Amino acid sequence: MKIKFAGRVLLGALAAMIVPFTVSAATYDLSVDYVTINTGDTQTKGIGYNGVSPGPTLRFKEGEEAVIKVTNNLKEATSIHWHGLILPYQMDGVPGISFPGIEPGETFTYRIPVKQSGTYWFHSHSGFQEPDGAYGSIIIEPEKREPFKFDREYVVVLKDKHPHSGARILRNLKMMPDYYNRNQRTLGDFINDVSENGLGATLSERGDWGSMRMMPTDIEDVQGFVGLINGKSPEQNWTGLFEPGERVRLRFINASAMTYFDVRIPGLGMTVVQADGNNVQPVKVDEFRISVAETYDVIVQPKDAKAYGIMAESMGRSGYAFATLAPKEGMRADMPERRMESPLLTMADMGMNHGDMAGMDHGAMGDSDLGNMAGMDHSNMSGMDHSNMGAAKADPFYAAGSGLTPGAANGGKFLSYGDLKAQKPLYPERPATREIELRLTGNMERYTWSINGVKYEDAEPIRLKYGERVRFKFVNETMMSHPMHLHGMWSILDTGQGKWNPVKHTININPGTTVYSETEVDEPGQWAFHCHLSYHMASGMFRKVIVEGGPTVSLENGS
Repeated sequence: MKIKFAGRVLLGALAAMIVPFTVSAATYDLSVDYVTINTGDTQTKGIGYNGVSPGPTLRFKEGEEAVIKVTNNLKEATSIHWHGLILPYQMDGVPGISFPGIEPGETFTYRIPVKQSGTYWFHSHSGFQEPDGAYGSIIIEPEKREPFKFDREYVVVLKDKHPHSGARILRNLKMMPDYYNRNQRTLGDFINDVSENGLGATLSERGDWGSMRMMPTDIEDVQGFVGLINGKSPEQNWTGLFEPGERVRLRFINASAMTYFDVRIPGLGMTVVQADGNNVQPVKVDEFRISVAETYDVIVQPKDAKAYGIMAESMGRSGYAFATLAPKEGMRADMPERRMESPLLTMADMGMNHGDMAGMDHGAMGDSDLGNMAGMDHSNMSGMDHSNMGAAKADPFYAAGSGLTPGAANGGKFLSYGDLKAQKPLYPERPATREIELRLTGNMERYTWSINGVKYEDAEPIRLKYGERVRFKFVNETMMSHPMHLHGMWSILDTGQGKWNPVKHTININPGTTVYSETEVDEPGQWAFHCHLSYHMASGMFRKVIVEGGPTVSLENGS
């Protein structure tokens, strides 16, 4: 690290003479390489780290300095973003915002003061390198003891590996937005709906969806993927070993390009102890949904000497990932029964009920023609369990009557954002100084996505002032869920629990809902703020955030 001061450069050795202590450093060398990704049925060309995809797990300790030397062996520029890490903005790894990128043949040295602990991940922020395989995991050990006990741990990285490259996928979506939708409604569905709801109501509903140029099956933009756990397909069966009676910590990371997963381990309850790297008050659940880019740490305690299956079904039920926890090598858990019936979006997911549609001109909508539909704050409304086709408790983070409201396969407890309470408040509770509204908008027919009806390239940056506390109001006016990720600063999710509100780096906003979060603006510089669905981000649901004022620190590439 070089420190610029009064026009002179003080080298690290001189700085050490001034500072009365030294900080230990953890050093890694990472190469960015073209790799072959083998899922058993298919072999595709991709991008990885140190010759493999996913890349290695990087381990750091709170209080030390992380030094990662990244060498680009590609024929194109690359970058690495350290997802969820609080760090100087020059080290954040977003080309065009925090640094120029890493050109072919170059080595860039990231220097990160590690100020946190927990489970995180890293990935490329260049083009479609991340969906093409450029991702890996991060474990940061705390300075003090964890507030929960475990005997062993595993990282469990979820991924939706598609046989098509990311660039090809976006071209196809631009050409035909339902290109990968393998769950189109059929004549049989129409007949069943007529039988259940009557001809008039069925024709009216089909007309409504047609006028909006949408489909109730449009839950997953990209189907046809193979679900991977730690780079292994269900057939390849990644296996984590345990001794009966041990408490096993599973660090779940959703490194997918587009896929939300519903995760369960039949026969084992899970205790959620961490969300997005921050400790939460323990919550016992049977199943949880992990949106793209989120992380959840859970504790399980298998008491029998048998194999247990880790089952991760996609939210739209078009695919799944599967792995095994076992007492010895070579064992494979039985595949649990999959929930084959796909959920369907409802008018509630458009931010309206069926009666609200009368008199609306859906054919004359502009760039945000999925926009201006929310109009209602569903943050305190209840939902229905359409995945189990039965009644469920209200979940305030789904619109009332949403087709996406989940339910546990065994009828037990499904995790809600409302269950998450901070183990220890990260910031003092204080009122926000101002509110910024971010409407999540888009045009499905042209496959463009935006914020407040404006794509990234046409938008002004969001300007924040160092030291203020900002309240963000997310209004989802689309029929898709969006995992919103603010770089460089924490997002305090408003669950109505005051100082116990959970602190996250990625917040999922479901269709037809309004969700609030607050941010302590405590990191100067320029940051990215975007939907973490790869093809939504690339199509415009992205903003630059500029934090004005605050301390200035100049960190130079150490190479």
